[in-house]
Amino acid sequence: MNETLLDAVLKPAPPMSARALGFILAVVAAINLAFAASFIARGAWPVMPFLGLDVALLALAFRAAHRAAKRQEHIVLTPSELSILRRSARGEERRDSLNPYWVRVSMDDPPEHGSQLLLWSHGRSLRIGAFLPPVERATFAGQLRRALSLAKSARFGS
Repeated sequence: MNETLLDAVLKPAPPMSARALGFILAVVAAINLAFAASFIARGAWPVMPFLGLDVALLALAFRAAHRAAKRQEHIVLTPSELSILRRSARGEERRDSLNPYWVRVSMDDPPEHGSQLLLWSHGRSLRIGAFLPPVERATFAGQLRRALSLAKSARFGS
């Protein structure tokens, strides 16, 4: 009776590889170094720190993107439970458990960039898949609706 009807792990799209990011940083740093040499030759040496700052900020942005790509949501549906395990980029976990009979899936159709995939139960909503592109969110919403329909029919023999 507790067969798994849906077992999905939602993850954001991975950023570029570390090698590709290193290459981009090296190219930007080389270009900035050429500009810095030009400014120093003209006596505008105070510009140097700003040219280094943008490379440092770009490196921080790449690091944040890699960290954010580690988050995920593990969704498991059985006829008696819908379990959502969220893992943050830092490794912190949060589990939500819902009765599938009362869960309603809500999402804009057609999906737009700001569309949210919401699970409603007892007047409370739970947002899932926020990091997915709209089309993937809509596809998963359809899969989840079908699985919930199976869960309800399996539970009550309809």
